[in-house]
Amino acid sequence: MSSDTRTGTAVGTRAGGRFGWLDRSLVSLVVGSALIVLGGALVQVSFGAYSMTIGQAWNAVFDPAVWTNPQVLLGFFVGEEATTAFLSAVGLSTASVDLSKESLIVWNIRLPRVVVGVLVGMNLAVSGAIFQAVTRNELASPYILGVSSGAGLVILLTLVVFSGMTAFLPLFAALGGTVAFLIVYGIAWKNGTSPVRLVLAGVIVSTVFGSLQTGLYLLADDISVVQSAIAWTTGSLTGTDWEQVRMALPWTVLSMLLSLVASRQLNVLLLGEKTAKSLGMSVERVRFALSGIAILAASAAIAVAGIVGFVGLIVPHMVRNIVGSDYKRLVIGCIFAGPALLVAADVGARLALSPAQIPVGIVTGLVGGPYFLYLMRKKERLGEI
Repeated sequence: MSSDTRTGTAVGTRAGGRFGWLDRSLVSLVVGSALIVLGGALVQVSFGAYSMTIGQAWNAVFDPAVWTNPQVLLGFFVGEEATTAFLSAVGLSTASVDLSKESLIVWNIRLPRVVVGVLVGMNLAVSGAIFQAVTRNELASPYILGVSSGAGLVILLTLVVFSGMTAFLPLFAALGGTVAFLIVYGIAWKNGTSPVRLVLAGVIVSTVFGSLQTGLYLLADDISVVQSAIAWTTGSLTGTDWEQVRMALPWTVLSMLLSLVASRQLNVLLLGEKTAKSLGMSVERVRFALSGIAILAASAAIAVAGIVGFVGLIVPHMVRNIVGSDYKRLVIGCIFAGPALLVAADVGARLALSPAQIPVGIVTGLVGGPYFLYLMRKKERLGEI
């Protein structure tokens, strides 16, 4: 899209009033993505080692004993201790609630996997969209720019060497992702950056960090730690529970809000560095602040699901083709389309070789590789937005 077209779109958005950005294409994307997530959730809660009908599964999902009792519902999302303390402080009952066997299985085992998939999909999609604006490079994503490898390396180091500090995984992941991105940016910088140099630098850093990850396996004496590490490097939602939801939820909410607030700055960056400076923007400061949001989002996803590739590359492209390049619409579209892709991929990962389950990162890689090839074949100039 040319700068004149983008400027015209922005003017049209302002002329359309406060909700001029909300058009039919975005509403269709949001509704379609929500239906895909709902369908994926239906499949996820209906299948498992404990057999139950679809009706029993959905009765458990909408069990009144859960939805009408704040102690039960809050206990899942914020933890039992915090919930009990809060209810006691406001003078509400903290008596225990008995749930049916089906409700316990669905709410404690099956639903958390869907919720984690939604959070991870949001984070990776929005992170990729921000990186593509910051670098003005349609090939940019947390996976390709080395952020995923940097965060993954720090997570593996924590699991293998500093296992007592796993409660700080999101912060460690953010630190590793930040360091990796700074290294990539430093390698690519030569009186400025270019799409090709950024991608090549990302490949170099990802390769080096990947080798270091493999080397960490040699330091692990416990085979269970090695298996856990492999799960991190391939990206998996198997075995996730409410602890992972509570770990990722606050960082996800923060990064999504910051992304929406920053949509105007993202649109200005797409106009080009010279235009952004002429509008009074401190380009380098804004670029690194926006990169920090993208790293935070990607790190929150990696901390609970490992390295899930290609979601940050595929989703922004798909959403951009549907709703255009205005970043307010693009970010909202990614918030819904990212979960749709990841939940659908996780359904495939769970059912493809049932009863065995494969990591969801393998499925997204199988989808992302051909899509990347499609982009290369379709576009004559692949790289700059």
